[in-house]
Amino acid sequence: MIDGRIGKPILIAALLCGTLDIVFAMILTVLRGREIPNMLRYVASGPFPQAIEWGAAGSALGLAVHFTLMAIMIAAFVFIARSRTHLLDMPVRAGLAFGVLTYFIMNWVVVPLRFHTPLPPQLLPIATQLFAHVVLVGFPTAFITRRYLRG
Repeated sequence: MIDGRIGKPILIAALLCGTLDIVFAMILTVLRGREIPNMLRYVASGPFPQAIEWGAAGSALGLAVHFTLMAIMIAAFVFIARSRTHLLDMPVRAGLAFGVLTYFIMNWVVVPLRFHTPLPPQLLPIATQLFAHVVLVGFPTAFITRRYLRG
């Protein structure tokens, strides 16, 4: 069981960062002339390949998958920061490092292994994904973690 001191920053950061990130993904989806429900089903198809065909249920599952992955990544950061408290003293650097690390794990390992996407990615996807991982996920996670672990 996760105690409240650890659980609260994980929950708050996962909700905030997950919302910022998925809204950004929705904006990019619309700007590319695609449909949001299809994007969400694509997210769900990572662990559930058949979700592409599940309509609204597949889209809802995509949201659940997105927030679950976000919570897992943030929990890893919070547990590391808990044992390496010097990270709490430098939230900008820690958030930057966390964002870049999660960018590489997701976009250079997880997505290519699951969806067989070509590497290296093009410049625009690199820029948009780095922005999302660093600004929308890394920095808020580091500052929220600092707030709750420092008390």
